[in-house]
Amino acid sequence: MKIMSFNTQHCLNYIERKIDFPTMARAIIDCGADVVGLNEMRDRGDAEDYTAQTAELSRLTGLEHYYFAKAIDVRGANPYGNAILSRYPLVSAETIPVPDPAERKYSGYYESRCLLKARLEGGITVLVIHMGLNPDEQENAVATVIENLENEKCILMGDFNMTPDCELLAPIRARMKDASEAFPKPLLSFPSDTPKVKIDYIFLSPDVELVAADIPEIVASDHRPHTAEIN
Repeated sequence: MKIMSFNTQHCLNYIERKIDFPTMARAIIDCGADVVGLNEMRDRGDAEDYTAQTAELSRLTGLEHYYFAKAIDVRGANPYGNAILSRYPLVSAETIPVPDPAERKYSGYYESRCLLKARLEGGITVLVIHMGLNPDEQENAVATVIENLENEKCILMGDFNMTPDCELLAPIRARMKDASEAFPKPLLSFPSDTPKVKIDYIFLSPDVELVAADIPEIVASDHRPHTAEIN
């Protein structure tokens, strides 16, 4: 199975600065992905540019099974959040809110987040998350992930907004293996044209065999996609 984590920045072409579904779909197709976790996706809303983006990428990629998980509404009724595309049927899918910090401890931008949890045929659990920018948001996101992990056949992916040396990742690392272990050399994911950091991840439960992993040099969104081949 080829899996892929991809922050699409609402399908905005990083170079041309316009919503560009064919370019995002081509990135997914070129990576040969069977299951894709998507961050920063829009769904149909009041604003003209809030359309059913997950459904459109499903149509263009041929990954016919999909689910959109709303984290917030932007400027009224304009849904924004995470999504999954899958070659395999979804047995179930749900949106799990990440609790907002009770008190904001930092001066940075805050945004409510969610965890997408889907179960595929064959008992595979896929978790997709986009974590916040501040440590207190990230702590809550990590706790929500830990509460929803499965011990077997479990995949976690998304934009964590943390670099690999961040101590907040320790609870996840204690339960799962990082697909970057299979990189042939250190690879970075953001920004896509001249990446300076790795903030996108794929984690696997210990029973999942990791065959290969990559961050291909694709400039479509502002993030490069992260892929892994697993058994």
